[in-house]
Amino acid sequence: MKWIFRLYYKASHWPEYLAPLLDLGLRVYLASVFFKSGFTKVQSWDSTLYLFNEVYHVPLLPPEVAATLAASAELGLSVLLVAGFLGRFAAAGLSILNVVAVISYADLSQAGLNQHLSWGILLGVLLVTSRWQWSMDAWVERKWGH
Repeated sequence: MKWIFRLYYKASHWPEYLAPLLDLGLRVYLASVFFKSGFTKVQSWDSTLYLFNEVYHVPLLPPEVAATLAASAELGLSVLLVAGFLGRFAAAGLSILNVVAVISYADLSQAGLNQHLSWGILLGVLLVTSRWQWSMDAWVERKWGH
């Protein structure tokens, strides 16, 4: 009878071995979303400046500064996120950027809002529950950490 419980325990815990793969998949997916957005901003800078002047209303920042910060954050934090270097910092930064994007765009559709909500939830998962096993952060911690 004891062997049944051992078998159940092993079978019910095998998905845990997939956690690092899921974590990496989330990081790659979210990084690609934000990186593509940042790359689009940089590719057509005149259009980006127009949007930040006329459409997006980022509180407390001049449009040119907001556009520069948004593009820089989307590109830089995405690279950090996918590498898992300063990963929680990157996830937190992209979360803030995500919230500011929702606040700044008054005409956001329900579908767009749902998409931002999904990204926010996934970033929250990375920020709070991720173990970052396949990351530069884990390598640094193993090499020089506790």
